[in-house]
Amino acid sequence: MRPEQAEAGTPNDYQFVKQFQCSTSRFGIGQAEGSNCTPLGLHRIAEKIGAGASTGTVFKSRQVIGHVSQPEFADAKITTRILWLEGLELGFNRGGSVDSHTRFIYIHGTADQSSIGKPASCGCIHLADADLIPLFDLLPVGTLVWISEC
Repeated sequence: MRPEQAEAGTPNDYQFVKQFQCSTSRFGIGQAEGSNCTPLGLHRIAEKIGAGASTGTVFKSRQVIGHVSQPEFADAKITTRILWLEGLELGFNRGGSVDSHTRFIYIHGTADQSSIGKPASCGCIHLADADLIPLFDLLPVGTLVWISEC
């Protein structure tokens, strides 16, 4: 369901709390599997990964594999924490070839903190560690996340 079709229980019923500078896909906005684009719409945090990990911890397939201080991980793409998103709009970001969860769409950290604010990801949303860690600690699984174009 898109915002213009809003009913009770949709994003229009919720209060805006905070906005963060972030990076989205360098390939643009889009829903399709294999596009490497950032999907739009209503999502929820389905899983939280990395609680208590040190800043700069590197993840691959949601498992810790090192730290950005190690030369081989200096340009790591997924670091610090992972908020794994699940789309909630059937046919738009949920199910079939548009499913955000099976596309592994995350909100996560990156070793290249200087890229925050510029298109840099392969579909995910990058946040600065200083924003990501307190956000991760504050939000429970199930928290709604609205992704829109600015």
